[in-house]
Amino acid sequence: MKRSPELLRLADTVLLPGFVGTAPPDWVRRRIADGLAGVVLFSRNVDTPAQLADLTAALRAENPDILVGIDEEAGEVTRLEARTGSSRPGNYALGIVDDEDLTEQVARDIGRDLRAAGVNLDFAPAADVNSNPDNPVIGLRSFGADPRLVARHTAAWIRGLQSTGVAACAKHFPGHGDTAVDSHHGVPRVPAGREELAEVELWPFRAAIAEGVRSIMTGHLLVTSYDDELPATLSPRVLTGLLREELGFEGMIVTDGIEMAAVAGQYGIGGASALALAAGADSVCVGGQNADEATLDLIRDAVADAVAEGRLTEERLADAAERVRALATWHAEASLAAQPDRIGLVAARRAVRVTRRGPVDGVLPLAAAPHVVELAPETNLAIDKGMPWGAGEPLSKLLPGTTVTRLSEPDVHDGLPDAALGGAADRPLVIVVRDAHRHPWQMDTLERMLAARPDGIVVEMGLPGRTDLGAVHIATHGAARVCGQAAAEVLTGLRAL
Repeated sequence: MKRSPELLRLADTVLLPGFVGTAPPDWVRRRIADGLAGVVLFSRNVDTPAQLADLTAALRAENPDILVGIDEEAGEVTRLEARTGSSRPGNYALGIVDDEDLTEQVARDIGRDLRAAGVNLDFAPAADVNSNPDNPVIGLRSFGADPRLVARHTAAWIRGLQSTGVAACAKHFPGHGDTAVDSHHGVPRVPAGREELAEVELWPFRAAIAEGVRSIMTGHLLVTSYDDELPATLSPRVLTGLLREELGFEGMIVTDGIEMAAVAGQYGIGGASALALAAGADSVCVGGQNADEATLDLIRDAVADAVAEGRLTEERLADAAERVRALATWHAEASLAAQPDRIGLVAARRAVRVTRRGPVDGVLPLAAAPHVVELAPETNLAIDKGMPWGAGEPLSKLLPGTTVTRLSEPDVHDGLPDAALGGAADRPLVIVVRDAHRHPWQMDTLERMLAARPDGIVVEMGLPGRTDLGAVHIATHGAARVCGQAAAEVLTGLRAL
């Protein structure tokens, strides 16, 4: 079999590429008109709500039934609000509150914004059980470490989002939580046996399927109890045997970014795409870094060649295309009623936890404008590098005269710079950290600062490893903009401890 126009068009039907720009380039318009299933959007494609609505309308002018997907988890992984920071906390904060109605309301609020912008597929929620607190890529994106809690909130999130007519996508199957490697850079191993997988990692995915989730995203994970050679995205035993046959999922299976090193590193982008489709995936997501037509052609041709050479059957490709079309034409009866005012801030406030080491009189509320030192670690590739976070900016608005210094690891390599403590002379000191337990340089810097200023207040905006640090320890359980606002309100006494 040769690369016939029909075969190439069929291959296009299962691809979801990204592109650069706040308007669709000519090649994207042309390919959609010729059968491309849809696109995936990133923060580089989003400027304002009106601009995003214009972009998606231009895409639908070429084909009304296309998939427009986006990673909008809220919290640390937001595309709609990457420039401002999210107005809604992420999964971990919602898990801490543990109010399923609140989780459903937050997800419905996200769905309303996505629907208004013309997006009909959200690559969320993360259904991973964060059983490894040192996980470099999941962390706050998970609802927590208890599989039952994660399952309940995964179902609530899906229920809320899909009530707006936006399809949810549970990820990263079969569970990225108990890993120590970021699949953007390498191949994480999940060593758990089948019984442990069933009782931990798979529990939320069963709940997602029971809730009617429309899509599931694969994780680039080596799940050794099912396949000790191929990552889940490329494994027939995991995608067809486990997800389709054992768990009974009938919706669309989409890959995580196929250009990620965990799969493309060994098999190439085209080879990994063909293997994923043969394994049972229905759609290939690409374009986080390789966002051009040449990459799309490379993948399409590799898929067509796999069919021609018998490594991928045409029947499997046609089945995948049909599942993509079914999702693209799915329309739920949408509930677009407004949520309670500023539901994201309400959720962030409820997620704050304060630990006292003694009386807080004279420490909180802050009696004067403080000096804030924010320790900023490197974030993983799922999080936009320039996204605002921290407690200094909202504190500055509530207490004019607040000063803020942000330090990264190189800044403290040779010891504490003058900016760390010098600005806090005779003033309150607030130290903001993010996943301090995972970064020795943060812990070392924090301990040195507290040795000099035992009255310092610690605000942890990641996973709280230790809560015994500082005169008062405030855990926000998230680094979204609203989490910083909620911390600032506690610091200034606007909200009672």
